[in-house]
Amino acid sequence: MMRYADLPDVVPIFPLTGALLLPRSRLPLHLFEPRYLQMFEDVLKTPQRLIAMIQPNEVPGREDDGLHQIGCAGRVTQFSETEDGRYMITLTGISRFRFRQEIEGFAPYRRAEVDWAGFDRDLGAPDRDPGFDRKTFFDKLSRYFEARNLDTDWDTLKEAEDELLINSLSMLLTFAPEDKQALLEAPSLSTRRETLVTLIEYALRGGDDTEIMQ
Repeated sequence: MMRYADLPDVVPIFPLTGALLLPRSRLPLHLFEPRYLQMFEDVLKTPQRLIAMIQPNEVPGREDDGLHQIGCAGRVTQFSETEDGRYMITLTGISRFRFRQEIEGFAPYRRAEVDWAGFDRDLGAPDRDPGFDRKTFFDKLSRYFEARNLDTDWDTLKEAEDELLINSLSMLLTFAPEDKQALLEAPSLSTRRETLVTLIEYALRGGDDTEIMQ
């Protein structure tokens, strides 16, 4: 298990709108741009093998690509190379971080100085949600899936532990980038579950997608 003492102060960053990585969760990525292929090759040479996922934060009137203040770093735990030189990789979430400043350099990809303080729970044991009412949650989730014409293995979903269930749904379901950021920044699993339920209820009431109104 990685310790905070092992985490570097400077990490390569992968700004990707709508992408969410959470601690102890897995995110598949397809790398094909030359700058990210170079980033991946450089990352494999480091002991931590970390890539920091962070969402762009567009600010009206500002020309440069701003970034949100909180992201999540993942360790490369699996990868495969295609015949034409692309990579399919899997990141396993290690810890969230606070963005401090971007580091200028000669690398073709972006790097940032980050602060890991305040996210001690991310490196610990899986979080629990003692107030989780699974029956009510799955009733709403079932309505959401039906409205979206989505299908899933409900038996496997219902057998999942609290953290795996909530985090996987937070990462996989289609929400606006700012909603994904709210799920990332939730201070506890209970708060993330409450945020997730709010987003599902909003969608079922119509939200910006009137087609799924019940």
